[in-house]
Amino acid sequence: MAVRVVIGILEHASVPQYNVECQLINEKLKYISQEEEEEEEMKLVWSPETALQAYVDTVKSCKLAKQSGEAECISAMAGGWNTKLIVEAWLHDGTTTTSIGLAIAARHSGARHVCVVPDERSRLEYVNAMQTSGASVPEVLVGEAKKVMVGLVGVDFLVVDGRRKDFGRVVRVARLGESGAVLVCKNASFRNMAGFRWGKVLDNATHVVRSLMLPVGNGLDIAYVGKNCGVTDSPKSPKSWIRHIDQQSGEEHLFRG
Repeated sequence: MAVRVVIGILEHASVPQYNVECQLINEKLKYISQEEEEEEEMKLVWSPETALQAYVDTVKSCKLAKQSGEAECISAMAGGWNTKLIVEAWLHDGTTTTSIGLAIAARHSGARHVCVVPDERSRLEYVNAMQTSGASVPEVLVGEAKKVMVGLVGVDFLVVDGRRKDFGRVVRVARLGESGAVLVCKNASFRNMAGFRWGKVLDNATHVVRSLMLPVGNGLDIAYVGKNCGVTDSPKSPKSWIRHIDQQSGEEHLFRG
């Protein structure tokens, strides 16, 4: 399954001086993999071969250190889930290593890769940085999230920089795919939202299947979401949903009652 393959990738990439970090990541991933085979809400199809190819190619392209970094982890997830529409909400003065990884993942999965930037200054900076790196430049859309995201239908992999002031709005207005989606907040430790929960920024038609925080880079907050199967207490529904938040890890889980 998907999580177990990512665990294998991380273990393969680890070296002694980074074992502590990789072990923390592995424990998080092993925890959420316990009930993965019983989960019916995520309908995206996982390809371990594509995940590995995206991971390795990203490491080579970015010439990353021999440790688990955010660019290759995000690339492995985007490629492994065989995504068809990858959207990244980029921030001015941000790095482009994640974008390089997403471009590689898009090439392997055949996905459309779109980068959303807030203004023309950001667009010029982003395109120049990508061209300088030699990576493929994705489609770049300029404007406010509410106006730009409405035209992107069927997003199944969304990456948003947690430092963006409109972080919540970007996630809320995203038109996610009917088969579910993977949401990634990079630089999560800088996110200016006290007591953040993914459920607070999603619309009523979308619910969190599971979420986890990885100690990679400045923090990766990842949510697997299901579409059109929201939490409901309707008497017509044969089952209700119970929300549980782990007080130690901060992970949010939904269980059928």
